[in-house]
Amino acid sequence: MDIIKSIILGIIEGITEWLPISSTGHLIIADEFIKLSANADFKEMFNVVIQLGAILAVVVIYFKQMWPFTSKKELGYSYISKGNGYFKKDVMDMWFKVIIAILPAAIIGIPFDDFFEEHFHNYIVVAAALIIYGILFIIIEKKNKSKSFKVNSIAEIDYKTAFAIGMFQALSLIPGTSRSGSTILGAILIGVSRVAAAEFSFYMAVPVMFGASFIKLLKFGFNFEGNELIILAIGMLSAFAVSVIAIKFLINYIKKRDFQAFGYYRIVLGIIIICYFLIKK
Repeated sequence: MDIIKSIILGIIEGITEWLPISSTGHLIIADEFIKLSANADFKEMFNVVIQLGAILAVVVIYFKQMWPFTSKKELGYSYISKGNGYFKKDVMDMWFKVIIAILPAAIIGIPFDDFFEEHFHNYIVVAAALIIYGILFIIIEKKNKSKSFKVNSIAEIDYKTAFAIGMFQALSLIPGTSRSGSTILGAILIGVSRVAAAEFSFYMAVPVMFGASFIKLLKFGFNFEGNELIILAIGMLSAFAVSVIAIKFLINYIKKRDFQAFGYYRIVLGIIIICYFLIKK
């Protein structure tokens, strides 16, 4: 049963990691109904490390755009020589911007990880964040309906804009907010197009999630018991497969539509969560 549960949780992670509806929030709520028969430490680690599967989907889909090394020149890139090969200058610039963008979340998140885990991982915070950000999505998208964006590609994002986007990403330390949601919402507010904002948030997720997973694994201590390692691997594989579909869906979706639908979804889900836990009490 735990293997089936890990597949379901992987599907939830694969969908919600990239859509602006909060993967952490959904996994916290899912734990009410899909409880792994494992200790609390493993479940806490599982909910974070399962995201590695989702992150690998970004690496696979955007590998060419993300990989800065090459042995031969390709059209569309500028280069820096590295002996017998080359660095793609544009890609290196993009990664420097990503590093700048992830600093705020790293500076706040690493030392206060346990604090956020203890005080914010509950249904009240998740529901409130879902509803508040849902309302913000609707208001901001209605305001920007006919607005032309100043930045329409990742190459046009400068270091100041990257840092500002990173400040918005730091808000996602509160569960229910959504890392992609806060990043995209903030980027739109400062004039970045939806597609550029979404793709930049994908790239930002790679070092952030690898770092978060590494920290959780260190805290867990790699002390896997029984079939726990198999459960984690299956959950990651499930998250990877679904993430490939979710990422492609999101990019195609926002080329034609805005994020208002996700805003309404967040509000409805937040209300359902509040009602469920009030009735449960």
